[in-house]
Amino acid sequence: MTSRRDFIKSAGVAGLGAVAGTTALATPAIAQSKIKWRMQTYAGPALAEHVIKPAIDSFNKIAGDEMEIELFFADQLVPTGELFRAMQKGTIDAVQSDDDSMASPTEVTVFGGYFPFASRYSLDVPVLFNQYGLKEIWEEEYAKVGVKHISAGAWDPCHFATKDPINSLEDLKGKRVFTFPTAGRFLSQFGVVPVTLPWEDIEVAVQSGELDGIAWSGITEDYTVGWADVTNYFLTNNISGAWAGSFFANMDRYNELPAHLQELLRVCMDQSHYYRQWWYWGGEANLRVHGDKMKLTTIPDDEWAQVENAAVKFWDEIAEESETKAKVVKIIKQYNADMVKAGRPYRYG
Repeated sequence: MTSRRDFIKSAGVAGLGAVAGTTALATPAIAQSKIKWRMQTYAGPALAEHVIKPAIDSFNKIAGDEMEIELFFADQLVPTGELFRAMQKGTIDAVQSDDDSMASPTEVTVFGGYFPFASRYSLDVPVLFNQYGLKEIWEEEYAKVGVKHISAGAWDPCHFATKDPINSLEDLKGKRVFTFPTAGRFLSQFGVVPVTLPWEDIEVAVQSGELDGIAWSGITEDYTVGWADVTNYFLTNNISGAWAGSFFANMDRYNELPAHLQELLRVCMDQSHYYRQWWYWGGEANLRVHGDKMKLTTIPDDEWAQVENAAVKFWDEIAEESETKAKVVKIIKQYNADMVKAGRPYRYG
């Protein structure tokens, strides 16, 4: 028979077990710390309001307590030319830039930004990446150097904004112009003197006479960032129909993210690409027609054809530099040939 003492002892042990179990169930799990990234864009504050900030604001809003991306503008953490190295080392987690400006050590770097006449319209860029195979090439090249290429998209075309009017190729000679490395390399054969300066110094450099002009954007950016206030003329001829830029991330940091946050990154970056499609497309036309700060000039088509023909020779020179570059040039040539054969509205006469 069970004694009263044994019964009380057994009941006490069972009761303690029940309390312990209840306590264990009631103890909250340790909250996972919020993931925080630092991203730097190539753009200054005024331009970033359109080309990146809406996407990052959306990401942070949706990610909530799980993740936050802190956005930094041009040269805030590191100079633009050091963006790649900083991201590769993990000093910063993500970057919005073109390959050329951030000096990435890949075989595709020369095609970032404004590769002369590779595109005529902004839609050419996403089609080249998503339907003609550039996406896979970029992903492979960046994976080799520890960086995740998230997605590529188009920005504005590349036009000249100058203090003096440009009405002929002769007028370009000797002009000191702020532009992208590859664009400068191409334009130097026409007498243009490429100049590299920090982005925030450009406006003052034009005012002081250190620069004669800018070949870094379309007219939308000229007005948005203040360059239309210090230049007088806008050349309607362009050397590229769209800037090709991308979103990148440190590969280790990207791989640490759960799958749903990786997907959210891609979705928000795609939304950013979409935003720029209509913002630039509409802005370029609207400011040509209604803008009152810059006078439009044009180099005649037959003369400008010299520049277009030189671009094809430039492509061939680049293709000779490596097997990967030759592969990209082959795709660009095939794409443009297809567009010409497709006719209007893809290409006009």
